[in-house]
Amino acid sequence: MTTATTIDISQIRINSDRLWDSLMQLAKIGATPKGGVCRLTLTDLDKQGRDLVLGWARDAGMTITIDKIGNGFMRRAGRNNSLPPIMTGSHIDTQPTGGKFDGNYGVLAGIEVVRTLNDLGIETEAPIEVAFWTNEEGSRFVPVMMGSGVFAKAFTLEHAYAATDTTGVSVKEELQRIGYIGTQEPGDHPIGAYFETHIEQGPVLEDNDVTIGVVQGVLGIRWFDCTVTGMEAHAGPTPMGLRKDAMQVSARIMQEVVAAALRHAPHGRGTVGMVQVFPNSRNVIPGRVKFSIDLRNSTDALVDQMADEVKAFAAKVAREAGLEVKIELVSSYSAIGFHKDCIDAVARAAAKLGYSNMPAVSGAGHDAVYMAKLAPSGMIFIPCKDGISHNEIEDAKQEHITAGCNVLLHAMLERAGT
Repeated sequence: MTTATTIDISQIRINSDRLWDSLMQLAKIGATPKGGVCRLTLTDLDKQGRDLVLGWARDAGMTITIDKIGNGFMRRAGRNNSLPPIMTGSHIDTQPTGGKFDGNYGVLAGIEVVRTLNDLGIETEAPIEVAFWTNEEGSRFVPVMMGSGVFAKAFTLEHAYAATDTTGVSVKEELQRIGYIGTQEPGDHPIGAYFETHIEQGPVLEDNDVTIGVVQGVLGIRWFDCTVTGMEAHAGPTPMGLRKDAMQVSARIMQEVVAAALRHAPHGRGTVGMVQVFPNSRNVIPGRVKFSIDLRNSTDALVDQMADEVKAFAAKVAREAGLEVKIELVSSYSAIGFHKDCIDAVARAAAKLGYSNMPAVSGAGHDAVYMAKLAPSGMIFIPCKDGISHNEIEDAKQEHITAGCNVLLHAMLERAGT
């Protein structure tokens, strides 16, 4: 193999058509009529996808390791294989109405990095490794980001194995059935650094006409359930001033969720996505309303401040209306800041390659969240059409797919050494 002394590393680029073709081939497994993909984790279709990707890795001369939660690791040897590998990856499971690029792009971009290095005969000092993580989407089994979570010891293998889908089938049963329970203990696998390239799943890059998002971190998340209890009564005979209308009080709190996010711009997010009204009758004043509150921001302090403001407002409204308001925390995810060295490597690569770029944050969870707890980590975003993801019409331009993979290639080479 050649080294940096015999080839100008700064000039190397990935094979755009080969990467695009791989994405389209993988998308045929579980293809939907609207052009999307339904390839739920640990199904027969997931097995077919895993088998295809591992076949490509073997063709590229990579060695394969599968751990006990079904995570797959594909390694290209380096000059010094005692060094921990520079890893990239994502997931190949999809939502029921998923797209071609979410997760899949991150895995196949890693395969393309290896294929490009093979084409050019470039040897790296540290090994290069590509991972796919089990059940990132969480659409069939809970929790989400299961494989990387077990790997990072966020929860136990036994807890993951015991998770069941809506038919009562467990993760362990399905891993066994499709032949993807490996022998390696999750986490017994060193990582020198981790990069993940991904469609943005939001509209910011497209809105700014920027090709590369240099991801600084992942937003912290707090999920709450809010229950407002009033008194149901007839909508006709009950005067407005004598009502105990749980819906009207709920509506004021819902507006405050959005207002809190707007006050804490630019990364504040406030969403009410689920509402249950009792008794849900056209001519009955609602006696009870339960709704979800989703708060996000770039730091835990900001998310907690937003939550405190919403709770204080809810308490004030409850006193004024004489109704009971209860807000309960149901889930919490800490904000994650990626490692400066990895952020800088992505930014340098984008600048060197001449791609427009900007700092970005991820409002969604990714496997890189857990990897950041174990090793220096970073992410690369590219635009997706109209910011749409988790939808069969999810789309991305080939030129952006190519750009993100070229940035990944150069960022990984900087960390792996040539």
